[in-house]
Amino acid sequence: MSTRKASASGLVASLARPGGNLTGMTFLAVSLIAKQFELLHEAVPKAAALGFLENPTNSNAGAIRKEAQAAAHALGQKLVIAEAVVESDFDTAFSALERQRVEALLIRSDVLFNDRPQQLAALAARHKLPAIHPLRDFAMAGGLMSYGTSLTDALREVGVYAGRILKGETPADLPVQQSAKVELVINLKAARTLGVTFPLWLLGRADEVIE
Repeated sequence: MSTRKASASGLVASLARPGGNLTGMTFLAVSLIAKQFELLHEAVPKAAALGFLENPTNSNAGAIRKEAQAAAHALGQKLVIAEAVVESDFDTAFSALERQRVEALLIRSDVLFNDRPQQLAALAARHKLPAIHPLRDFAMAGGLMSYGTSLTDALREVGVYAGRILKGETPADLPVQQSAKVELVINLKAARTLGVTFPLWLLGRADEVIE
């Protein structure tokens, strides 16, 4: 969940003073899109058209789409948006991207996509489409790369909060924290299959390189 979504949706009164019985962690989402496109461009610099897979029913879809459009424009590249609302839409979405000659893809963060890394990684490979995803599970499942919030770090912080609450602190007094640690994971096996050559500086920056 993004920090914007946490407060704007009414889940908490504010991030600093959530009130009620709800607190916890929020994940970076919208703010990472420009960097994800930048990394994808570094990996596939000759891609003239970038794809963006989104779920239009997500409550934050409008803001994320605008950010994606701005990021692609800043790179001077065409953006092709594909939509999926249910799992059965995946094949249609990837076929549409292929027809429009998309050469690299950003799969946005959404419960629909985050829960299906193996399926999406397989589809990207089948369509010979280098893709980046916000969660490392995608790269671990055979996808090219991921850049986003470290779930390990976020869950560790959640555990700290749980301990504080069990010791008597009230959720209303614990500010909602934003998980600040992000990680870059690169899958070289997928890169070889897709014909992608990562620049050395990008490999050196990766938190994890899957051989």
